[in-house]
Amino acid sequence: MRSDVTRAHYDRLAGRYDENWAYSPEFIRWMTGAILDRLDPGPEDVVMDLGCGTGLYARGLSGRASVVVCADPSPAMLAQLPADERLIPLHADAEDLADGRITSPHAGYDAILLKEVLHHVADPPDVIAGLVRLLRPGGRILVVMLPTTIDYPLFEAALRLFRERQPDPDGIAAAMDHSGLRTELTYEEFPLAFTVEHYSRMVRDRYMSLLSSFDDTEIEAGISEIRRNYPGPELRFPDRFALVLGTKETA
Repeated sequence: MRSDVTRAHYDRLAGRYDENWAYSPEFIRWMTGAILDRLDPGPEDVVMDLGCGTGLYARGLSGRASVVVCADPSPAMLAQLPADERLIPLHADAEDLADGRITSPHAGYDAILLKEVLHHVADPPDVIAGLVRLLRPGGRILVVMLPTTIDYPLFEAALRLFRERQPDPDGIAAAMDHSGLRTELTYEEFPLAFTVEHYSRMVRDRYMSLLSSFDDTEIEAGISEIRRNYPGPELRFPDRFALVLGTKETA
């Protein structure tokens, strides 16, 4: 992780994480389907959801796999995991596992999911190379990430900071290629709709980790900017994702 600030952000947000991110049951079903279509876990597969949060997507993976190791650096997030013997909590971040500082509970994995994780790490190609070593032959890594530009109705300073920090999906695909994976990059999007009031509460709650870079005064100024730019009662915009799938050769 970039810093303890990120961990603190998710610890603070844990109790309300599902409320902020589970836009609707339809969104969760849609994203779960996109993940399952690409990782295609089988009933004997061992899977890791790295950066699992509260297990929103580990739950869907566990319905298809034999076990899902749910890794996250936030104990408060892990505490929100459902009670399910197929979901194994692991207090670790991507860098811990990639460089071996924390030993994985399984010797190898058939599938690893990283949903909106790599913008938190200092060296994404190095992390990818380390995680590839955890894959069994034929294993898959799926990185789900935002593109380098987004259509979120945020204030300009937040959008500018996002552009500065967000890795390029093409660069992640190249890193997977360099690590010996057969790689495919695709894009999907889902239409979102919020009332301005609800979205303002999400921003105030710093539902995106980058919003933790702004103090309370800056957040309130940002919400005022959003209200000026979007004067209607409702906000509609697409949530677009890059999905980078890497597959390890079987021999």
